[in-house]
Amino acid sequence: MKLKLLIIGLLISGVVQANQAQNMDKNNKEIATLGLGCFWCTEAIFQELDGVEKVESGYMGGQMLNPTYKDICTGETGHAEVCQITFNPEVISFTDLLEVFGLVHNPTTLNRQGADVGTQYRSVIFYHNKEQKVTAEELLNKLDKSEAYSDPIVTEITEAEKFYKAENYHQEYYNLNKSQPYCSFVIKPKQDKFRKVFKDLLKK
Repeated sequence: MKLKLLIIGLLISGVVQANQAQNMDKNNKEIATLGLGCFWCTEAIFQELDGVEKVESGYMGGQMLNPTYKDICTGETGHAEVCQITFNPEVISFTDLLEVFGLVHNPTTLNRQGADVGTQYRSVIFYHNKEQKVTAEELLNKLDKSEAYSDPIVTEITEAEKFYKAENYHQEYYNLNKSQPYCSFVIKPKQDKFRKVFKDLLKK
C-alpha cells in the first residue's frame, strides 16, 4: 500500500512539474500588436529579431466583424493593418520592439505611410496589458521631448481588440515575393536601414 501511494505521489509530482514547465513556456511568450503602415513591411522586419517567434499579418481596431482585405482597403471599417508579434521577453523586450517601431516608420504622419494613405495605415500600438501601455506612453513621450522628429508624434495607443488574421497570401509576403516592385523599392530599403541600426538584435 505504501509503495502504491509512493508511486502515485511520484506520478502526481511529475504531472505537476510538467504543468509548471508548460506554464513557464507560456509565461515566456508575450504578444505585441503594432500598426505602422503596410503589414508586408512590418512582417519582413520584425520576423528578423532574435526572440521573435512568430509574426502574423492581420487587422485590428475596427467595427466590422471578420473583415477581408477588400473591406480594409476602403478605409471605412476602422481597422488598421497590423502585425501580431509573439516574442520571448527574456530575449527581447517590448521596449526593444517599440524602438524598432519608432525607426522603421514615420509616427508623425496621420493615417499614411509614404504613398499608402488611409486610416488602415495609421501608426498605432495596441497594448495587451497595463505594462505595455505605460511603456508605450513613456517611450513616445521621450521621443517627442527629444525632438527626434520635426513634427509631433501622432501614434495611437489603444487597448488591443479582436485580431483578425489576414488572408494566407499576405503571410510571409516579402519572403515569397521579393522580386515584386513594392518589395524591391519600398520594403527592401526599410529592411536595409533596420539591419544596420539594430544589427545586435538580429537572429544569428
